[in-house]
Amino acid sequence: MDLPLWTIACSFAVLIPLSILVHDVLLWKRLPPGPRPLPLIGNKHEIPSHHPWIKFQEWSRKYGPIYTVWLGRRPTIVISDAVIASELLEKRSAKYSTRPRFVTMGEIYWDMASILVQPYGKEWLVRRKLLHSALTPRALENYKGLQEAESARLCYQLLSNAKDFEALFDRLTASIVFAISYGHRVDDMRSPVVRQRLEFMQYVSGLNVPGAYLVESFPALKYLPDWIAPWKAEIKRRGRIEAEANMKLVRVVEDDIESAGKSHNAAPVFNSLTKQLLENRKLDPGAFPLSERNFSFIPASLFGAGSDTTASTLCSAMLAVVTTPGILETAQAELDSVIGPDRLPMFSDIRSLPYLRALCKEVLRWRPVAVLGGTPHASSEDDHYRGFYIPKGTVILGNSWAINLNPEYYPDPDRFNPLRFLDVDSDSLPYLEHHNKSSNATANASGLAHPNKSGHSSFGWGRRICPGAELASNTLLITLSRLLWGFDIRPVPGIVYDTLDYTNGFNIRPRGLRVGIEIRSQRHRDVVAREYEAAMGFLETLTPFTESMLQLSMVSPFFGTTKNPTSAKPCSRAKATRPSSTSVITTRHLCSIFATAAHNSPTAPAPKTKHLAPSFISALLIEWMLTDKGSSKAPSS
Repeated sequence: MDLPLWTIACSFAVLIPLSILVHDVLLWKRLPPGPRPLPLIGNKHEIPSHHPWIKFQEWSRKYGPIYTVWLGRRPTIVISDAVIASELLEKRSAKYSTRPRFVTMGEIYWDMASILVQPYGKEWLVRRKLLHSALTPRALENYKGLQEAESARLCYQLLSNAKDFEALFDRLTASIVFAISYGHRVDDMRSPVVRQRLEFMQYVSGLNVPGAYLVESFPALKYLPDWIAPWKAEIKRRGRIEAEANMKLVRVVEDDIESAGKSHNAAPVFNSLTKQLLENRKLDPGAFPLSERNFSFIPASLFGAGSDTTASTLCSAMLAVVTTPGILETAQAELDSVIGPDRLPMFSDIRSLPYLRALCKEVLRWRPVAVLGGTPHASSEDDHYRGFYIPKGTVILGNSWAINLNPEYYPDPDRFNPLRFLDVDSDSLPYLEHHNKSSNATANASGLAHPNKSGHSSFGWGRRICPGAELASNTLLITLSRLLWGFDIRPVPGIVYDTLDYTNGFNIRPRGLRVGIEIRSQRHRDVVAREYEAAMGFLETLTPFTESMLQLSMVSPFFGTTKNPTSAKPCSRAKATRPSSTSVITTRHLCSIFATAAHNSPTAPAPKTKHLAPSFISALLIEWMLTDKGSSKAPSS
């Protein structure tokens, strides 16, 4: 006798969830240990919205240097040890160099044009090779004149506007990155081109909020036609606007080259990244198998990677100086000994400044800007490590915060101690007496050797390591050398400094930092003024971006299009670079990045569109169970 339909339906209603539960339990037993997950939601309820990397560090102490966090039904393996990160992400980089799947941000918005979201493969290798071609040691030498000029301008601006040091750091790094990318400087963070870049970054941050876009959990929904899915049409529209803005910036450089070629009296065009790429493409078109759109994303990628991060590191350096006795005195003693009071430090002096070099490395270690290691990696095939099973498509997160503060490698890790990275005999540096008397610090002799030659893990690992690491380090070195040479940086009376009071975002910096910055003497002031005049002679050849040059149409992710960028309300610093709740790492944000983005293997075939209606209903039911307060957040339009 045939069973009633309702009996069959009830059987499936029991068997399917039971099968899922059995599968997850068996997988859970084979993965590295970690906090016990709940069915369907995993460990989402345990991840705090404020400074989640601190919780991740606590879990590493409890469960070990490699453990598993479940975000929904998807596991994320968290690495909190430098050797393990090196063994997996560098020595086995062939297996761990791809990315999780980013449907909304990567596939719909960027159409996979950005190197940030590209899975490991031919497309990514082409972009990486082209980006590296403009960041070679020879190219980095060409950029040093720019970095010296901009750091001299920073020192001059601090003479009259020291209270706004953070905004001046932002302008410095933005100008360096834009000039290196396109050959034009930035004079004001409110300039149209910078405002537009910041708005693009703000919108991209919002694309990763869990619950906002169901397509992250059910990628088949991306194949719905635009008239059924207006949210997708809006994302694609904004993606086209960013792509067009990127192409306009490339056209600016093309126009510069063309104009210089027509005039015998024209100044030479700055050898920017875009100029180098354009010239190389002309010589060897076959090496550039990219559309104009995809080509334009290569120089554009530098702004998000190298502007805010370096400015944030400079802010952390200021915090370290005002909270660690002896640091300022030791650095100034070295600079006075090597440089003297009559000129600014130059890149040629860096080799003679071992304490300064050590100080810069310690800043990068002490407070890594990308606390959770930047964009996560993913495994491209099944693997086994130390008896644990790592299935294909697993999200791999290198916790830079925990790695850089691991006491096995850095004794007393919360203490800011440049002697950890001193690469010469400390007895040969008599000025270290200031450091030793004030801080009672000792070198890092008892710590384990770090597998990375830099001694820290702040720039990532393996094939996905930050391509602009040397560029950022050079900016940090020359800027800090000149700040410490020319200025006394002191704590503001009455302020109690908390060295853990940092912003809550992908890239962190001290929250509301205030320090006192004063020129050391009239002699130093005169040198700064003189060097500023010389620097501006160089910088005047790098004209600033203008509205007429770009003919920009400013786009606000939340308020639509403003056709006249000069009349648009300027973005505030807080709203622009760490712009709203959409750019803050919350529980929902982590779930998006490490769980929903990894819902499918990055190498899996595209899902078929058949039976979309049942999938959509199932998606709604699961979304209701997974999102806060049992309701899914509708995408803003």
